[in-house]
Amino acid sequence: MRAWLIRLAAAATPVVLTGGAAMAADEAAQPPLTLERIFASPDLAGPQPQSMKLSPDGKLVTLLKPRSDEKNRFDLWALDTVTGRERMLIDSKKVGSGADLTEAEKMQRERDRTLTGKIGIVAYDWAPDGKSILAPLDGDLYLATLDGKITRLTNSPGGELNPVISPAGGYVSFVRDQNLFVQPLGGGAAKAMTSDGAGTVHWGEAEFVAQEEMDRRTGYWWSPNDKLIAVERFDEANVGIVTRAAIGANGTKVYDQRYPAAGTPNVAVALYVIDPTTGSKVKVDLGSDPDIYLARVDWTPDGKTLLVQRESREQTQLDVLAVDPATGKAKTWFGEKTPAKSWINLSDDYRPLNDGSLIWWSERDGFGHLYRFTKGKWTQLTKGPWVVTKLVGVDQKRGRVYFLGNKDDFLEQQLYSVDIARPNQITRLTERGWWNSGAVMDDAATRVIVTRSNPNQPPQTYLADPAGKRIAWINENAVKPGHPYYPYLAQHKTRTFGSFKAADGTTLYYEMITPRLEPGKRYPVFYQHYGGPGTRQQVTRGWSSALGQYIADQGYIFFQIDNRGSNYRGKAFEDHIWRAMGTVEVEDQLTGAKWLKTQPYVDGDRIGIYGWSYGGYMTLKMLEANPGFYAGGVAGAPVTKWELYDTHYTERYMGNPKADAKAYAASDAMEDATKISDPLLLMHGMSDDNVVFENSTMFAARLQAADRPFAMMFYPGKTHAAGGSAHAWRTIMDFFDRNVKNRGK
Repeated sequence: MRAWLIRLAAAATPVVLTGGAAMAADEAAQPPLTLERIFASPDLAGPQPQSMKLSPDGKLVTLLKPRSDEKNRFDLWALDTVTGRERMLIDSKKVGSGADLTEAEKMQRERDRTLTGKIGIVAYDWAPDGKSILAPLDGDLYLATLDGKITRLTNSPGGELNPVISPAGGYVSFVRDQNLFVQPLGGGAAKAMTSDGAGTVHWGEAEFVAQEEMDRRTGYWWSPNDKLIAVERFDEANVGIVTRAAIGANGTKVYDQRYPAAGTPNVAVALYVIDPTTGSKVKVDLGSDPDIYLARVDWTPDGKTLLVQRESREQTQLDVLAVDPATGKAKTWFGEKTPAKSWINLSDDYRPLNDGSLIWWSERDGFGHLYRFTKGKWTQLTKGPWVVTKLVGVDQKRGRVYFLGNKDDFLEQQLYSVDIARPNQITRLTERGWWNSGAVMDDAATRVIVTRSNPNQPPQTYLADPAGKRIAWINENAVKPGHPYYPYLAQHKTRTFGSFKAADGTTLYYEMITPRLEPGKRYPVFYQHYGGPGTRQQVTRGWSSALGQYIADQGYIFFQIDNRGSNYRGKAFEDHIWRAMGTVEVEDQLTGAKWLKTQPYVDGDRIGIYGWSYGGYMTLKMLEANPGFYAGGVAGAPVTKWELYDTHYTERYMGNPKADAKAYAASDAMEDATKISDPLLLMHGMSDDNVVFENSTMFAARLQAADRPFAMMFYPGKTHAAGGSAHAWRTIMDFFDRNVKNRGK
């Protein structure tokens, strides 16, 4: 589960926002910000490049850019790091066939939130020699060379999943019809590495919970020398079936989706090592317990050892197995075990090094930090009451590690470095006052691509050296005449930040956007929340959604906080929701609302609440816990009964419903549904395969049976992202205007 708050992220050079009478005059002359404009093209945050990578030789930065007339369609571009010259490598409209994607491809994109709603080229892979790029488009694969030549590699109605060029450049590989294929990159036919993929058996894919909850998108991994492939095989025969009715405007398609609800069987998973030349297979020993999660798979740089992360069903134990690929025999290299009333948070922030050591991210001291593991010994590289949020790169030659973290301020994410030989002597490489949302380095860590923003500047991206010094802009994105946001600049309202204390004394941070406040006047509040675990905080010193500006334009105070139970504040901050979802988060949000009611410019009787996904669940729990306190609430795509949600996410926090039935009953929204007495709007996409539509229909039936009035807006054919449209937000704002702004009128 992930936050769906439509944050129109961005970053660039600082924008100076003027104030006073001159600003008021300028504002009056500007066009109003509308919902239609927010969701139209081009994006108000300016052109935002995606999937930025450095070429193997470091001479080019490649990126996906949205078209100016179609913000959700992306083309492949290249930027020369020396001359700054930019050129398009693949025009998705000229090359693509326009063919529809398979259901498997659509659902895979849905589970990768970064791809939701995007078309054209959404991913690509450099060849190791730096002379060509593999790009999937409209269900087939294309190879583009730097001279502009484009070759179509596949032409199949089945489509190809998870395509990559092998590390040594000998093959292109992909999954088709639930089997793994390899095809010589230099020419020749594709060859099936597996043959029994069909029905409930899949090869080379990631199962549903791996994609949705474990951030693992693939099911196969090449060795560095192209000699072997580690391939996952899973069988979902024992997984329960959810009949998902994709209800659309022109009819309904019914899909029998294998969905592992909490407390029910997961897929049967196995791992094999396959020789691409002979097709021979060696089964990997994953241990005697079949009910485990295959969390991560990697190869050591020399290709001699396969590293497998095996997670227990309870998610309290993570073992890193060292596997002999010739025999499949495994031994435990090391393990992570959680203390009581906690769980393992999986991570991609680790790196096997050429000398046989490992850079590893762990929360073993209560905060997410980096360690080096070598010859059976651990050295902690970073330490303190803050969190490393991403391992960016490792310069193995100089012994230096680069990472993102919130060492200086919980509301800022900065790029730092630390020498392996001098642990905890940390250097910040980026400027204070910015949220650095992304950083990408080449394998040798010689350059870094940084994307940053602040509350008054949409995202900008630049190329820097290892010391953080900017070499060149990739996307300066200055808000000046011609920028999509420029016409609305005079109306831009500055976000303010602050804090207050939770019931246990923990500091909670908030952000707020207000209309132009008039002395003595009190304003209604649009109180947005997410609140769930495992997701980056919502309150940051970065650029945020134009929706917040629009809401303030409508006369509301826009407000949100990050409650206990959410991530990136340390394990103790997050562990509050162990076996207790819908408790401390509701309490903290109530504390925020009570704080609002003490402010002289807030009308305490007109505070409305809104949330989507976990935030939608929170709306229901907040209305149930404190009837009459809020003026009304919008619940978008809410989980209403945790027994309906998937195994890996739900059991991580709530345990097994068979063993922890009381905890589930207390956390579900169903039991107290009839306590809701305030106005409620229930929204959901009718083709949602994440929080299945049954959550909302079950809740609606409970309210109807009790003769409780409420409003509904369900979206035919829409998935979990149904809230990302002008229609959805017009519906939300109409509800707020009737029940919050005009309450009692």
